[in-house]
Amino acid sequence: VPFGEVRSVVDWLKITGEEGHPPNEHLKRQIRGLACTQSEVSGARFWGFFKKLCGEPEKFFKHCFVHNLCPLIFMSASGKNLTPPELPVGDREKLLALCDITLCKVVEALGVSMVIGVGRVAEQRARRALTAAGVSVRVESIMHPSPRNPKANKGWEGEARTRLTELGVISLLSMSNNMMKAHKEN
Repeated sequence: VPFGEVRSVVDWLKITGEEGHPPNEHLKRQIRGLACTQSEVSGARFWGFFKKLCGEPEKFFKHCFVHNLCPLIFMSASGKNLTPPELPVGDREKLLALCDITLCKVVEALGVSMVIGVGRVAEQRARRALTAAGVSVRVESIMHPSPRNPKANKGWEGEARTRLTELGVISLLSMSNNMMKAHKEN
């Protein structure tokens, strides 16, 4: 699940199940799946915002699909997380080329009219990949909710709401005033 904050995944998205384990699982980075007790700030911000905005996940997913450009994790021998920019150039380019192809296929399969990259890197990568593949779709962005982003730490939800309003999609996701009142009472 992109932005995999466990509490949001279980409590709001209602995802359950068992996770598998790779044959060579790193001892310092063992997979805990839904039993993970560690919070993921970006995920808590992202899903928390859409929970407040939409009320129910069905409202969100009626109009949205969250796709992770690179849904893989890479780590050093010590267990340190390695992001694609930290991979050797040749490996990184091969990996991202496959990720670009997958993104284009997802966009075409879903008949997407707008891609909203979460962060500038996602926006730029999507724009480049979709343009190169000849996929005609509007590409925009919202700020990434990462705690590494000082601006996100000073009100990511407000920034996201403003940007989604500018893009003309907020009304697709917002609960009516009556629904918001009923949701708050529950």
